[in-house]
Amino acid sequence: MKKWFTLGLTGMLMGCATQSELPVNTTATQSLPPTMYDYTITSPQGATLNLSKLALAISDADIILVGEWHGHPGAHLMQAQLFAELYRQNPNMALSMEQFTRDKQPLLDQYLAGEVGEQTLIKEGNAWPNYISDYRPLVELAKQNDLDVIAANAPKPIVRCIGREGADYLDRLPSNERKWVADDLTLTTDAYQEKFKASMHHGDEAKTQRQFAAQTAWDDTMAESMVNYLAKHPGKQIIHVAGRFHVAEGLGTASRIKARNPELNVVMVTPVTEQSNIAEDAPDYRVNVMPLPKGYASKDKMMAAMKSISGRNKELKCYTK
Repeated sequence: MKKWFTLGLTGMLMGCATQSELPVNTTATQSLPPTMYDYTITSPQGATLNLSKLALAISDADIILVGEWHGHPGAHLMQAQLFAELYRQNPNMALSMEQFTRDKQPLLDQYLAGEVGEQTLIKEGNAWPNYISDYRPLVELAKQNDLDVIAANAPKPIVRCIGREGADYLDRLPSNERKWVADDLTLTTDAYQEKFKASMHHGDEAKTQRQFAAQTAWDDTMAESMVNYLAKHPGKQIIHVAGRFHVAEGLGTASRIKARNPELNVVMVTPVTEQSNIAEDAPDYRVNVMPLPKGYASKDKMMAAMKSISGRNKELKCYTK
């Protein structure tokens, strides 16, 4: 099985190598229409890079944060290809994921060891609905090459309770659950909090503060998970996949990593479109992709969907004081 995967990985890398002198995907040179799988890469200075040059440029990073628009074909393809190229350059690495939570780490380890099957991982590990199409390639690359996978995130029910009750909710958790969330949350006003508040269009200040506490619980927990892993495995390189908001411009997860260990070299790789770019002076490497289709053409439909999502909290059970 290992031999088969190595050959498959070699084939994928050879496919990348044939594009290595091209600034855009090979499909563009064949006069085919662009697809949502296509992407181009630019450096923070605006230089066009191919995948191998990107991997080389970030090869000295301790942690590489790779953002995504969840479900974007081009973003997920790039993640898998970058992971493969980084592994080719430096096999001493690990995969970290927003999509699995700390309480599922033992199950994830069992899957990597071949002790349980994929359907068990998906069902009992609360894998995201798009796991098979978007995250399976990453986990399988790690599994076939005996790489660790870090279940980096905080459990969603706890985070949702923080959003409803506030950061003090963590004090109510039993000790076996408290360890699933970062020891400390970054609640002081910073650029990330300002960006978060600017994205919110409703709710009073107290409610927004609770919602931000939930947001940063994700970032602080993912950051702490990676910092703790590197403390136990010095010299490893981590590639971490997470939503774009957590990664962009280094405001979210990256700032929480640096607060815990300023010596770590953290690099951001962020998807952008013409309609949704990042600050011109941002330190991120940019992955230029086609925009996702508009979710809703009607504001009423969008508001109804948001109301349905917020309604999930009615069934949420949180520990009482």
